Amino acid sequence: MIITMSDTSTREISKLLLDTQENYSLATGRVLTLIVVADIHDDVESILDHVRTASHEHPSRVLMIITGNPDGDSVLDAQAILADDAGASEIIVMDLHGELVNNIASVVTPLLLPDTPIVAWWPSTAPARPAEHPLGQLAHRRITNARENVDGNRLARLANGYCPGDSDMLWSRITHWRGVVASALDRYPHEPVTSVEIDGPADDPSVDIAAAWLSSCLNAPVNRICSDTTAGEPSRLFPVRRLTLERNSGPVSVSVKDDKTIRVRVPGLPDSFVAMSTRSDADCLSEELRHLDPDWAYSQALRSLSDVTFV
Repeated sequence: MIITMSDTSTREISKLLLDTQENYSLATGRVLTLIVVADIHDDVESILDHVRTASHEHPSRVLMIITGNPDGDSVLDAQAILADDAGASEIIVMDLHGELVNNIASVVTPLLLPDTPIVAWWPSTAPARPAEHPLGQLAHRRITNARENVDGNRLARLANGYCPGDSDMLWSRITHWRGVVASALDRYPHEPVTSVEIDGPADDPSVDIAAAWLSSCLNAPVNRICSDTTAGEPSRLFPVRRLTLERNSGPVSVSVKDDKTIRVRVPGLPDSFVAMSTRSDADCLSEELRHLDPDWAYSQALRSLSDVTFV
């Protein structure tokens, strides 16, 4: 069910939500409010698809803000996406124009669910300091997407603007890979790693944060090898093409075999193969919404970026 409301107000939107819950017996068991901040030039339908997919695990009230021309008349146009069209959530898409663009927190506040966590997600361009953004100040968690943010040095922006509660989807893109690396090292003999070499596309920040994570955990020199670039098109291959961990007994390596498999080599053991492919924004968003407390490992990785040597 999709209801379009032109030149409306938050009071009318709230009334619509209450009326539809009563008249259509819509479920009200929302576990959080997800604020999605988009630009008029973003692929809104693609973003909504990611939200719908994530909503099956995290039923939410989704408030999607699309900022338009701040110099025009102050107008709020809205679209309520409910029932089957919204997955397991209720979605309100709001197009803001004029002075409303500069007062988005005031627009959102009347529509927040009471007594539930608030999460803000910037699926494309994000502010340099999300916690200082008006919506970031409302949110318990702030999720950005550095892969889509082409404004300046992406990781430097994340590190300089970090506050507890911030996270980025580049971190959740490598969650499973980090588990494989930890498992490969947790085998006999338990020797310290003397040096690390990690290889991946030069323009994929997930490889950079992986290198920083290894530096923070292993206390060993890490060389980040910048190979090919994705040239603006996401590759089907996992971003960390090859990882080599040097130990006295021989190197441990984790490398991409094909678009669905990585190979793990440990001295004295046969090669093992693990299913591993790139993760979608919907997968990453679902993972980020599972943990609403500050991510200590992510913050440590950001602090260790300066210890990585880029080759």
